[in-house]
Amino acid sequence: MTANLPTPDAPAGGLRARGFTIREATPDDIDDLLRLVRELAAYEKEPESATATPDHFREALFPADGHPAAYAHVAERDGRVVGMAIWFVSFSTWTGRHGLWLEDLFVEPEQRGLGIGKAFLVRLARLCHERGWTRFEWSVLDWNTPSIEFYRSQGAVAQDEWTTFRVAGPALERLARS
Repeated sequence: MTANLPTPDAPAGGLRARGFTIREATPDDIDDLLRLVRELAAYEKEPESATATPDHFREALFPADGHPAAYAHVAERDGRVVGMAIWFVSFSTWTGRHGLWLEDLFVEPEQRGLGIGKAFLVRLARLCHERGWTRFEWSVLDWNTPSIEFYRSQGAVAQDEWTTFRVAGPALERLARS
């Protein structure tokens, strides 16, 4: 789809299509990123779990010294941030190469259908390809059928033989003390 190809008027590192721009996030985007994370948490039926603060995001995405722990891209439309992709660098012991783990991809419901989600995937896939990274991965909730269908339509393959495990909260504290 040519609508998602970079154009000369796209900002540096940006991708412009159908009246929106995909660009790297800046510190000025932190409030919008947190707003979108909260909207995503509500969509995923866990609004109380979104406890990140602006300082958390500033520290992770834009540290004063050292390297970021995570990165973010935003979609802007009509001068407003309407979507986000937050990701970090992963590593495969099997390939001995880095990869990209997409932690969160979210587009405001009223902005869906414009190609923003695909533009995020294209931008991040290009980043992987340009850097010689071997994998672009993410997880999706089993009940999120619209997202699963969208990802499959982009060529993504479910890794159904893998089960994700998480240790958090009191269980994390107990494990750390053991």
